[in-house]
Amino acid sequence: MGTLDGKVALVSGSGRGIGREIALKLAGEGARLVVNDLDAAVADDTAAAVRELGSGAVACAGNVTEPDFGERFVRAALDEFGRIDIIVNNAGYTWDSVVQKLTDEQWYAMIDVHMTAPVRILRAAAPYIRQAAAEEAAEGREVFRKVVNISSLAGVGGNAGQVAYGAAKAGVNGITRVMAKEWGRFKVNVNSVAFGLIRTRLTEAPAGTGSIEVEGRAIAVGVNPDVMRTLEASIPLGRGGTPQEAAGAVYLMCVPESDYISGQTIVCSGGFMF
Repeated sequence: MGTLDGKVALVSGSGRGIGREIALKLAGEGARLVVNDLDAAVADDTAAAVRELGSGAVACAGNVTEPDFGERFVRAALDEFGRIDIIVNNAGYTWDSVVQKLTDEQWYAMIDVHMTAPVRILRAAAPYIRQAAAEEAAEGREVFRKVVNISSLAGVGGNAGQVAYGAAKAGVNGITRVMAKEWGRFKVNVNSVAFGLIRTRLTEAPAGTGSIEVEGRAIAVGVNPDVMRTLEASIPLGRGGTPQEAAGAVYLMCVPESDYISGQTIVCSGGFMF
């Protein structure tokens, strides 16, 4: 018996990295998954890994910034499983620049993927959330649902060179606080998890050697090894986190023990704060 048996979770950006580990963690505790990635093959691979754990899964490939993505994502859950219990807004990436070099394209890319896309997903889920809550209240049942929005320390304390990313992640925390108030009456806990240094493909490559492709654009990723060593030395626990540890922080916000926690930003950083 898993902690999340019978639950259905939607996790955006769950084909690789932290998102994949979140999907596998929730599935390992009994949740059925709607997984997503830009790359259909990668999304299918995560869905297959979920099934290997004995849980149900369906892939919903596509770019979360597409105007109709939220509706498709929610519809995939309802068509396949008939319910929604957990939404994890995880999809995102960094496209860094100091303000004097920042382009409008960079700015709107960060706002769209980190803020607009989650709002569209939540908006699409609202009719189901409202109806389910009304039916459960009429039956005298208190059923909690969970929304976990992924943020960053860049959105809590700021980080030089990340004006667009930091603003977008600060916005995620603002969305979290507002939605906790709007959806509290529907018994929905809405929290965000702000990650510090987590070792993923976005941070493991040396600076200038790695890139990811988003809508045909090659976005440089990676961290200078000397900078990485300095960063890790400043973390009280002595190292960057793993994707599995990051997934564990999200999982904590999905279990019944967190039913009275809402509107909070939980920091997962090994003790480091700006």
